[in-house]
Amino acid sequence: MEVELKEMLDDLLSLRQSLSDPSLHASIDKLQLRVDRLTHLAKSVPVRRSKVKDMSAEVVDSNPYSRLMALQRMGIVENYERIREFSVAVVGIGGVGSVAAEMLTRCGIGRLLLYDYDKVELANMNRLFFRPDQVGMTKTDAAVQTLSDINPDVVLESYTLNITSVQGFETFMSSLKNKTFRPSKEGSGVDLVLSCVDNYEARMVVNQACNELNQAWMESGVSEDAVSGHIQLLIPGETACFACAPPLVVASGVDERTLKREGVCAASLPTTMGVVAGLLVQNTLKFLLGFGHVSPYLGYNSLKDFFPTMTMKPNPQCSNAACLEQQKEYILAKPARDAAAKAKMEAEAAAAAAAGDMPLHVDNEWNISIVDDNEPAKSICGTSSDALPEGLTRELPSADEFQKPQASGATDSAIDDLEDLRRQLEALNAA
Repeated sequence: MEVELKEMLDDLLSLRQSLSDPSLHASIDKLQLRVDRLTHLAKSVPVRRSKVKDMSAEVVDSNPYSRLMALQRMGIVENYERIREFSVAVVGIGGVGSVAAEMLTRCGIGRLLLYDYDKVELANMNRLFFRPDQVGMTKTDAAVQTLSDINPDVVLESYTLNITSVQGFETFMSSLKNKTFRPSKEGSGVDLVLSCVDNYEARMVVNQACNELNQAWMESGVSEDAVSGHIQLLIPGETACFACAPPLVVASGVDERTLKREGVCAASLPTTMGVVAGLLVQNTLKFLLGFGHVSPYLGYNSLKDFFPTMTMKPNPQCSNAACLEQQKEYILAKPARDAAAKAKMEAEAAAAAAAGDMPLHVDNEWNISIVDDNEPAKSICGTSSDALPEGLTRELPSADEFQKPQASGATDSAIDDLEDLRRQLEALNAA
């Protein structure tokens, strides 16, 4: 575009020089001024990088994935390129969801599904993602605009809808089932759902959808005072669902909308939301790429720098019928799952043995062996560790010599000395 505008300026200059009537020069000057403005606007438009076909570990400034692929070179991740195969759904593009979506985009996730019904407002500017020039846009459109500029390799799908409505829930379910991105994938069309909503009603809807689809998901939240938050992994049948141990508001059946007061809003800190979003995405990467420990529940209290963790088992008396069905299927499949895990461990042990990577002692996992106390200790050189070089003596006896019983002659001599001392004391007393 800049080249075309420059050519237009050159043509206008040539036209001005060829015109003999000076009265026409003013019109030419106006056109030149407008072309100059267009050229300036064209230069201010951000340049989007071209798509990258394959991730590379080459360390050059033009490679957007070199620092991510370094995780593979350092042995943290076995195959980082697999991240392009995964689909993640982010429900709620607010203070946590928008930052989580940006982090996943920068990590090079394959496909990102975005759900929200709200619009960007100036009240959202205390968060980390949206810009003032995006006010009035739907959050999903604004997110796609920003994320596509950051990483054009990510496939972005946006859904401007309310999942708590009947039609919204149906669209939400069908989009999760869609397998066009990876037709060979088992189960639903996404690998993980991230719930970043700010109300319990929407959380219960996500919980229902994931229970019906047997879909793993992660729930997140920030407290109303903006100083604490949490993330939680929910796997239908294996862990507690959101209805297994519902919050008091949900359990009591109170409509949470009636608890809100006019003119009063929840507090919001970009720091707390950024921390929670970071914990959420870190857990997501570990879950998808299979490294480190995936936290079943991780809390965050910024006032005390406290990170509580815990594991929640499913409730056999859960009120969610789909959850109970998933619990039954999980229990029935447990023997086969345990057998497969055992076979995998044995195969890995056999592979390690074939490669010669055997532990020093196979008796225990800590490679600790027990030595008989009666055996003399030997140094690396094969001699006693207590031996001293020739010509040197010890000032104090060794522990072994100190514990040896004294010879009988030495004992008799000590008794005689005590008898002599007793006689001397008696003589002194008599005098």
